[in-house]
Amino acid sequence: MSNSYDFLVFIGRFQPFHRGHLAVIQEGLRHTQQMIILCGSAHQPRTTRNPWSVEERMEMIRANFTDNENQRIHIAPLMDIVYNDEAWVQNVQMTVNGIVAAHFGVVHKSPKIGLIGHSKDQSSYYLKLFPQWASESVKNYEGISATPIRERILSTSSIDQFLQHDSMADLLSPKTAEKLESICVGDEFLQLQEEHAFIGQYQKSWENSPYPPTFVTVDGVVIQSGHVLMVERKARPGKGLLALPGGFVDQNETLENACLRELREETRLKVPTPVLKGSIRAHRVFDNPHRSARGRTITHAFYFELAPNQQLPKVKGGDDAKHAVWVPLSQLDPRRIYEDHYFIIKAITGL
Repeated sequence: MSNSYDFLVFIGRFQPFHRGHLAVIQEGLRHTQQMIILCGSAHQPRTTRNPWSVEERMEMIRANFTDNENQRIHIAPLMDIVYNDEAWVQNVQMTVNGIVAAHFGVVHKSPKIGLIGHSKDQSSYYLKLFPQWASESVKNYEGISATPIRERILSTSSIDQFLQHDSMADLLSPKTAEKLESICVGDEFLQLQEEHAFIGQYQKSWENSPYPPTFVTVDGVVIQSGHVLMVERKARPGKGLLALPGGFVDQNETLENACLRELREETRLKVPTPVLKGSIRAHRVFDNPHRSARGRTITHAFYFELAPNQQLPKVKGGDDAKHAVWVPLSQLDPRRIYEDHYFIIKAITGL
């Protein structure tokens, strides 16, 4: 690896920050003046895949380095932009350029920037998305993956109990374990553990299947006068989060009819069916492999654009929905929205 980088960029979710991540940063610091760490999946609700907030993950990272090292480390949040790689790449470029400009003030020469990471799986494909920067691939440290660490933490009563497992104790640094001890407490973490247990039980219902099932669902994106129709989920997974009205497709119905049925059941939307059918502007498949913790779930979203009106149609929560509500598009908060529904709204409407 070259020793002449001005900046090396490391992108990850760090859920949690483990010795493999630590090894990449330590290697990077040996070959660059400044290290930029972009903390992905920022501003998401807490889920079993993303249990820790971006602020908590930043604390985990910084706890592992000295004051002098931390002066060379720049950490910034990075939002996912699912279903739009170009927008995500632009976001990375703008974030990195902003940090570089802030560090140099007036840039007299083009800084040498590189990406660093280990090509462990499809989640590291970003190493090929930035041809303007060099790419440095580091060997995966002892084959460590965050997934089994995360699942074990969510399955045990405390970090102390987690560390008693010989197979897990060496995967986290003492500093990270100490931070996790202070974070993994309270009602929020207990709810995550309960959701993790619920998902485990849900998946057991098909564990004897000859192959993992692929579920087919529908979601309705209903827009009127700058508002989108959403529901508050009343059951796990995602209890209390806002979601698009939708659900599983029955055996004897079309995708469109399934979407119309779910709209009726979950929102009691007071719009005649012929009007709804005539308001469909788009139909798109959303199939990110990680979009649902329950299992491989492909959803078909229908975009309904209702005619502008000063009076929004009356709605009322029903079936799986605790409440139905019209949300102003300007007030959509990804931290309060279930699964990838925020990104579905953005993608299908072109917002």
